[in-house]
Amino acid sequence: MAKRSGAAAVSGGALLALLCPGVATANALPREVSGGYAALTLADQDVSLDVAEPAVRGSGGRAWFPATGGGADPEAGSANVELGGTALLASATEKQLPLSGIRLELDGDAGALHARTSVDGQTRELALAEVTSGAAPVVRTSGVTWSGLRAALTEDGAALLSEWSGAEFATGDAFGVLDVTVGTGSASTAAEGTPQPVPTPAATPTERKEAVPEPVAPTADVARSALAPGAEQRVTGEGFEPGEVVLVSIDQDTRYQAVADGRGQVSRAFPVYDTAVEGVHTVELHTVTGGRGAVAEFGVRAPE
Repeated sequence: MAKRSGAAAVSGGALLALLCPGVATANALPREVSGGYAALTLADQDVSLDVAEPAVRGSGGRAWFPATGGGADPEAGSANVELGGTALLASATEKQLPLSGIRLELDGDAGALHARTSVDGQTRELALAEVTSGAAPVVRTSGVTWSGLRAALTEDGAALLSEWSGAEFATGDAFGVLDVTVGTGSASTAAEGTPQPVPTPAATPTERKEAVPEPVAPTADVARSALAPGAEQRVTGEGFEPGEVVLVSIDQDTRYQAVADGRGQVSRAFPVYDTAVEGVHTVELHTVTGGRGAVAEFGVRAPE
């Protein structure tokens, strides 16, 4: 986000872009969003990014916002995803700008990032940034992923940041990069001519209760029990939901993400820092909302 000297004035009504039309769009999309996340990295190094739950802050200024609702059309590359948590922008003067009600709208290779904020007691809803994609989404049976979405400030977004920070932002300034993964399940309709399963008699309440499996607690394991600083480690896990987004934290620092396969398993390789101290270290696999997860330990040997 390139800044210029001076502050831009905000014209009356220029910062209003209601979210209500997006709700109808989300309902019209053929697949309902069932979990997932959007990872945001800001472009401006002078503006820091913190979050409020259920969003999760990671390393390198990155933050994860869980998908809480919406819809998607993977084949068309369209989506309208509601995101949980609040983004807390902080300027060099430590003045904070909260952005809540975050919603990402995509239509092919273009879209918008919407947000709600409150400045000087006034609540505003606006299209904060225009979003463009340079590549088609990756579509799986259980979900869809957009990588490297680039967000550039709209006129309203530039005016808001200018008023908030005291420095001038312009329309088209880079706001950040988004990586988005959402669960959509399988298509709701079967292909014509596909044999359909024969329905079975309805189970009694007792039978249904007995047929429900107990939830499986996730587990985590590492490939190497001990290794030297600078070596590569790999963590594997199971017991997650197919298509579920799993964050990977090393020593309680969220650094990576993985998506559970059709069997609910995940795998992620990561480097052990050259500066890692000798002793026991942890790697944790946990869902974006933080409700489920597992921890594994590994040892780091003294440098040779």
